Amino acid sequence: MTSVVAVDLGKTGCRAVLWDGPDSSHAVSSVAGAPGLAAPDGVAAARAAVRAAVEPLVREPGGVRPDSVLVGAAGAASAPEAARSLAHALLDDLSVGEAAVTSDAVTAHAGALGGRAGVVLAIGTGSVAVGIGSDGTYARVDGWGPLLGDDGSGARIGTAGLRAALRAHDGRGPATVLLDAAVALFGDLERLPAAVGRDGNPARTAASFAPEVARAAAEDAVASAIVRDAAADLAATALAAAGRITAEGGPLPMAVTGGLTGLGPVLMAPLTAEITGSGLPLRLGPSLGDPLDGARLLALDRTTPHACLVVRVRRTTPPTPPPTPATPPARA
Repeated sequence: MTSVVAVDLGKTGCRAVLWDGPDSSHAVSSVAGAPGLAAPDGVAAARAAVRAAVEPLVREPGGVRPDSVLVGAAGAASAPEAARSLAHALLDDLSVGEAAVTSDAVTAHAGALGGRAGVVLAIGTGSVAVGIGSDGTYARVDGWGPLLGDDGSGARIGTAGLRAALRAHDGRGPATVLLDAAVALFGDLERLPAAVGRDGNPARTAASFAPEVARAAAEDAVASAIVRDAAADLAATALAAAGRITAEGGPLPMAVTGGLTGLGPVLMAPLTAEITGSGLPLRLGPSLGDPLDGARLLALDRTTPHACLVVRVRRTTPPTPPPTPATPPARA
């Protein structure tokens, strides 16, 4: 049985699991994420995050040494050479026979729809919709990062909330409970720009404010408008992906995945209403699995419509085995 390490590398977190059979029950290892493969030093940051997540799994007493690793990484779609560089680096880092890298949106799609055609809207710190048609047509919509895109994402919601807090602070905008929420989370707003950029990942820091915006939406008109606008933006992203692929034999399946779904009905209800009222042939349903399930599926199955979107590199020489701990000398 082939053993596989599946990795979901996002901008906020990096998760990994070792799968070595249908009944394997290894725990998921989680560490901080990386800014994205397209970012400066993106490969180095991704490599460090993947190693930090995977090494505890393969060092378990009696643990299985994996045959391959597949990483769904943020930014891989717009930086294919960086994806290939990461795959080559992981061959040596993890001593595997094959390393593969694809977009985290692709692994999310494969996991959510079980490798079938359809549309998956992945919403977290960033946002992207991936559509794969019944004839193999492929569409990727948005996922352009917090500066140029990621409309409706956690980073965008959080940033909009912080901007509203600063406008209220300055007297340039309406009063909002987001002002007090921002102070509670970040402290003195005069120092907010430095606080947002402190850890080198402003999008992730801004996204940490999105739950506060969602909580305030029930009582605050400013927060409510931000969330409604985000839902409309996300629906437009999903519908654009659906309009660019081919459906046969009925409506295309669609699922919404990612950490932003945890904001609950305040976001998901208007998003669902926008999608179901569009008139496009979409059937919105629950996700069948998560990006880790998708990474595992794509590592083992090369016949899905996603196969051409995966960068794979194989080792040409036998992997170096991990060092064997020294045996302590016997006592006299």
